[in-house]
Amino acid sequence: MIRELRRVLMTAGLLAALAGPTVAQDDVNDAADVWATIEGEWDASQKRDHDRVDDYLAEKFMGWGKNSPAPRSKTSTRLWSEFNASQGRTLEHELYPLSIVVHENVAVAHYLYTMATKDADDKVEISNGRYTDVLIRTDDGWKFLSWHGGDDD
Repeated sequence: MIRELRRVLMTAGLLAALAGPTVAQDDVNDAADVWATIEGEWDASQKRDHDRVDDYLAEKFMGWGKNSPAPRSKTSTRLWSEFNASQGRTLEHELYPLSIVVHENVAVAHYLYTMATKDADDKVEISNGRYTDVLIRTDDGWKFLSWHGGDDD
């Protein structure tokens, strides 16, 4: 799996940027682990995994999606995630990593996405957007501390 993540990162130009002579192998591995966490959260969301909030978000999480009037806590994110899952579903998504910066126990990732969703009336919509995620290293791996983004409209 790490080999595949490295291939994805290299395709996006991330690994090449991280693999310079002054960058330690641990930084490359950390970036791959961060990207795996981001992909895992998106996959869990698409599968309607209601445990994903507990599995991927830090206790002090506070994220602000473009469709939210204010930043949402972990509890609020769980509430709205479950409500949104009852209104429709994600059919497919694809992520396009742009950059990942890891500094000690904090990572910032910027990426684009394309997503196909189907609403309760079986209408399919394709959307494109962007996210910036902030993750922290915990004893259980990388967890989201914050995110911001959404559809480009």
